Amino acid sequence: MPKVSPGLPTREQILDFITQSKSSAGKREIAKAFGLHAQDKIALKGLLRDMADAGQLDAGAKRTVHKGGGLPRVTVLRVVEVSEGVFAVPDTWDRSTPPPRVRVVEGSKRGALGLGDRVLARIEETGGGYSAFPMKKLAKTEEFVLGILRQDGGSGGVGTYRLVPVDKRSRIDFRVTDRGAAEVGDLVLAEPAGRGPHLTARVIEVLGDPFAPRSFSLIAIHAKGLPCRFSEAATEQAEKAAHQPLGEREDLRHLPILTIDPADARDHDDAVWAAPSADPGNPGGWDAIVAIADVSFYVREGSALDRAARERGNSVYFPDRVVPMLPEVLSADACSLIEREDRAVLACHLAIGPDGGVRGHRFTRAAIRCTTNIAYEDAQATIDAGTGEHLATLRPLWGAWGALTKAREARSPLDLDLPERRVELDPTGTITAIVTRERLDAHRLIEDFMIAANVAAAQALEAKRTVCMYRVHEAPPREKLVALKDYLETFGILFALGQVVAPKTFNTLLAKVKGEPFAQQVSEQVLRTQTQAYYSPVNLGHFGLALRSYGHFTSPIRRYADLMVHRALVRAYKLGDDGLSDAEGALMPRTAEHISMTERRAMEAERETVDRYVAAYLSTRVGETMPTRITGVAKFGFFATVDGVGGDGLVPVSTLGAEYFVFNEEARTLEGSASGTRYAAGQTLDLRLAEANPITGSLRFELPLGEGEMPRPDRVRTGRRAGQSRAGPGPRGRIPPGVRRGRKS
Repeated sequence: MPKVSPGLPTREQILDFITQSKSSAGKREIAKAFGLHAQDKIALKGLLRDMADAGQLDAGAKRTVHKGGGLPRVTVLRVVEVSEGVFAVPDTWDRSTPPPRVRVVEGSKRGALGLGDRVLARIEETGGGYSAFPMKKLAKTEEFVLGILRQDGGSGGVGTYRLVPVDKRSRIDFRVTDRGAAEVGDLVLAEPAGRGPHLTARVIEVLGDPFAPRSFSLIAIHAKGLPCRFSEAATEQAEKAAHQPLGEREDLRHLPILTIDPADARDHDDAVWAAPSADPGNPGGWDAIVAIADVSFYVREGSALDRAARERGNSVYFPDRVVPMLPEVLSADACSLIEREDRAVLACHLAIGPDGGVRGHRFTRAAIRCTTNIAYEDAQATIDAGTGEHLATLRPLWGAWGALTKAREARSPLDLDLPERRVELDPTGTITAIVTRERLDAHRLIEDFMIAANVAAAQALEAKRTVCMYRVHEAPPREKLVALKDYLETFGILFALGQVVAPKTFNTLLAKVKGEPFAQQVSEQVLRTQTQAYYSPVNLGHFGLALRSYGHFTSPIRRYADLMVHRALVRAYKLGDDGLSDAEGALMPRTAEHISMTERRAMEAERETVDRYVAAYLSTRVGETMPTRITGVAKFGFFATVDGVGGDGLVPVSTLGAEYFVFNEEARTLEGSASGTRYAAGQTLDLRLAEANPITGSLRFELPLGEGEMPRPDRVRTGRRAGQSRAGPGPRGRIPPGVRRGRKS
């Protein structure tokens, strides 16, 4: 506390005191500081009231006061910008004037703040502004609620409407105090208006029919807070950049370079070319080029366009639309490597040995003209048939890939082959099918070329002693390995914890269970054992790919991490004046944390949208019995997915019959105390679809039995003797009705 003279203070002394105080101050703190007694305290109360009426003081939390028009000494802020420093605004601001922007002074890189974060901070006035020193990071608040407007009855007056959130994790409805122009059944965006005895909200935007085609991705966009509108400044900069000349570049337009992408690709940011090596010192080797859209040439650091891209962090892909990281004039046109169009690229030239090792690499800014944008399926068909328009270009690519495959097999990266769902839509957005994506050699070829280029980019920056944005994937922690060991023992499979765990360890395990009925669930458990990959300027290696250095370089149209790597390469190789600046390099830790968050957000949005499409697709089959597989077991029931379609639905334990079911946490099973009926992950059984909610993406299943009927005591087949726990033999387990028998493990 600042030193003051005893006696009733003047207004100036009070303002000086609360301005200099390092903590929040109220009447009690002011009275104590000035040594006031009973009568003086009464006079102080009146003085503070007069100062508040005059606008010299504002009331803060818990009877504190602060300088009028300013901020309390301690307050809650919300981060609104994380570019050239972190800036925040007050989390609550009830005045007519714009809220002040506060520069946040972070004490360490640990726990860096991202957009939307809330923080309790100590405020200091600095010249004409404020600085904030974080004290505690707070949980984020839900600014808006996305839901369906429902009516409970009555004549339609206030209080008769409620909002049912679309988030399936939310179990509480809101009473709607103002529905605006919304009609019952509309998908709306609402603002929580208060808590009191009931949660209330007011509708601020009507989004339309929640069951209409293309609404499911719209739900995810709003629910996850995905930025989907570009500022006028960013749009203008994109339009201007899209029409600029390509400049002086290495001319590669004579090469028959091409892109290989999904048939429905919205953008093309990587093109490939290969030919037998022209170097006498590399007999049997290959020369290859991985050409990547030169996005850093169009998106300049610090511009409004760059800030918008950084805020998004990545593009988000839905079955019916894409929320791009860059405006479409760049992402789908000027930066996209469209066939027979001149395009600016950052080219990675690779010298590949006959053993697949990359013997040399260099990076140039170049101009290319793709001969074609070919789909994976068409490229594969051309190679398989040995004939076709682009065979002469594809054959050397397959030859170079054959060498890269040898290197891949030598390092033995994690080889998880899990099915990926694809939602097929007709032109109106109606679902026509949900299929599993076919895994072709053409997919593996592009993956291996991209991996080689990403490794080359990281190694090139290391050689130049320049910062790099690494893609980090750490080894699984011991606690996850212990959980995997216990899980595998339920199938009679031993997994030693004392060994040095490498990707090859898991590949050996997966090879052992290949062909078994539980092979896919073991693959899924191995996936759950892995840590989540993230971005970092600190190189900790990539466990899954079995690589020491790995950067993302090949998708700058849709990933901000790749754009930063491009800028670092431009600087390291002196390829232009738009390379990575010292300021941006210093911000890399904060940027890494931010784009790791946006990536997780995008993955959740994409996954939840597919779940909604699956629920919509199955909603016409409610009441039908269908083949499913148990994906997880908990004490409240088990989850199952529909074979060949996907989705995740709950079978509540309360619907399993009248007997008591015991949950074995170690084995993750439910077992009937009387019948011995046993439910475990991986079992296949026929279930009746009881509910499919396209809005939340949730499913609910039931056993296909009559009311009150007990499951039949058929035996279950597992790797361990059925029903046997680690403590020794027990009652033999049972397979419930509809379970299809598989081979004994």
